[in-house]
Amino acid sequence: MLTALVGVPAAKAALQPIGLSVDEGEGWRPARLFTLRWSNPPGTAAVHYRLLGPFGELASSETRVPWPATTIPSLSTPSAPGAYTAEVWLEDEAGAQGAADVAKLRFDDRAPGTVEVVAPGGWIGRAAFPYRVQLGHPAGALPPSGIRGYAVTVDRAEMGGPCAAAVCTDAETDLRGGPDDDEIAVGELPEGINFLHAAGVSGSGVHSVTAATATLRVDKTDPVVHLSGVPEGWSNRPLTLVATAVDPASGMDPHGPGPHPFTAIRIDGGAPAVGAGDTVSASAIASGIHTVAFYGRDAAGNVADGGNANGLPNHSPATATVKIDRQPPRLAFAGAQDPRDPERIEARATDALSGIDRARGSIEVRAAGSGKPFAALPTTVAGGTLRARWDSAACPAGEYEFRVTAFDLAGNSTSTRSRVSGAEMRLRAPLKRAPKLSIRLGRRELPYGQGTRLIGSLAEGRHAPLAGMRVRVLERFDAGAAARERVSTTTTDERGAFEVRVGAGASREIVAVTPVTPTLRGGASRPLRLAVRGRVGLRASAAIARVGGRPVVFTGIVGTAGAVIPDDGKVVELQFRLPGLPWQEFRTVRTDRRGRFRYSYRFADDDSRGARFQFRAVAPAQTGWPYLTASSRPVAVRGAQR
Repeated sequence: MLTALVGVPAAKAALQPIGLSVDEGEGWRPARLFTLRWSNPPGTAAVHYRLLGPFGELASSETRVPWPATTIPSLSTPSAPGAYTAEVWLEDEAGAQGAADVAKLRFDDRAPGTVEVVAPGGWIGRAAFPYRVQLGHPAGALPPSGIRGYAVTVDRAEMGGPCAAAVCTDAETDLRGGPDDDEIAVGELPEGINFLHAAGVSGSGVHSVTAATATLRVDKTDPVVHLSGVPEGWSNRPLTLVATAVDPASGMDPHGPGPHPFTAIRIDGGAPAVGAGDTVSASAIASGIHTVAFYGRDAAGNVADGGNANGLPNHSPATATVKIDRQPPRLAFAGAQDPRDPERIEARATDALSGIDRARGSIEVRAAGSGKPFAALPTTVAGGTLRARWDSAACPAGEYEFRVTAFDLAGNSTSTRSRVSGAEMRLRAPLKRAPKLSIRLGRRELPYGQGTRLIGSLAEGRHAPLAGMRVRVLERFDAGAAARERVSTTTTDERGAFEVRVGAGASREIVAVTPVTPTLRGGASRPLRLAVRGRVGLRASAAIARVGGRPVVFTGIVGTAGAVIPDDGKVVELQFRLPGLPWQEFRTVRTDRRGRFRYSYRFADDDSRGARFQFRAVAPAQTGWPYLTASSRPVAVRGAQR
């Protein structure tokens, strides 16, 4: 508000409006209508006002309000933008007029020209944020209110503007420092295509008719890099590693604008191998375990190299481990054979890097100097030791040479025919000593149901008894026995002697055997024959037989302990004799499955009267019967007199 002029008479000053103001404020506004307010001093009867132009010229004629008004609503300026001056003065009841007070009415509805946005030529990476965008000044003449600043928005819509209405609010005006405040920092943006809309804003808030639009392509993701040429385990040769980068947004074209894309491989923290674009290769040569970092930079400048960009750490690169072992294992046979187990063949393999492959390895043998192919022995690999067992007793006597081959986990192999000392690995067969085993029986023929003793001795050579040795006694029964074999086990005493009780049973062959040990070959005694006599019993139903009368019934049983009666029965011969005469067979019968037999005999010859006969049963030896011939005790039957 402007006060009254200096030098105005006091009477006029006393009649001046009190607190003249503009409701809309005295700043620039885009609308022509203004509202004036004031207070009247006592004695006010009427109000006068007029409007002066920007240069003091009369813009509207004087208007008299014939009452003591305190408001001029909807005072309209001319349509031309500019800073107008409203003069208001008062009139008292006597018609005298006081001094005028003034207020500024600043109207500007003119839009600034279109601004220019200096858009990026390529993609914006994550390290570029906050991203600074430069705006050009509005084109053409500036509006009377000048340039308050600029309104800027970023969204996904290609078309649009930064302000919701024709006039930008203060909140919508991002840069308020005048036309030279023309650079804005854009914060984080989502990946993809974004659009920046910018307009100049006049002092009255009117924005450019047409907003400038710039495309902001954002790629904040590192390229995806794959590394090929990395084996699953160890390699025994140099490796060529190839890194390939893929970026679905800004891409890996090395000829585009902005940061030049590249792909890199860095081995063991050394200087990286860098290739323009999406591919690079590098070689890992030396033996050892190598750490390989691989990464790429896309056209937006995103890179995961573990470094720093704009003071911010980059992502760490992807890594892989490659293992190279180009040296074969070290290998040698043991310095000497273990005297406790001379047929165990051992070799020791070591490998400082990949280690020994437990799934492969072999020990082989052939006759020394023969030039024949080596024959593989079943070989195990455990803890770097290769072991095999050589059955020297199964080979012709003589000298043999050995070869061992070992592999490491990288596939390197080595072979040798030498011991640790450097001497050639040779052995003479047989390596094991041959024991001498002797046995004898207390009796070579036994009655039915009885046993005997078996006595034996075990020695090495002639005079070296073998104490504490396990001996198995095998009884192999004849055909027809219920069991085919019976085994007894015993141990030699300090003199190398042993004794076994041979139990009752059928006829058999007996042999003693000793097992193979790490230092001794298995031994067997000379087989011994143990014969067993059978048993048969006979009974007569009567001691006196009447000639022509009832028959005498002979019954009997054959001993079957440990034997199986043939399906058609055991053969039994029935014999008789008179005192002083030889036995004569008069009938052959067969037993049932339990060994029992029965026969009825009728005395019909008159010469039998008064004669005393002897009868017996004979169980003869036969095929499929495991006993010797057996005879029953005689039974006597007398022929009756008339």
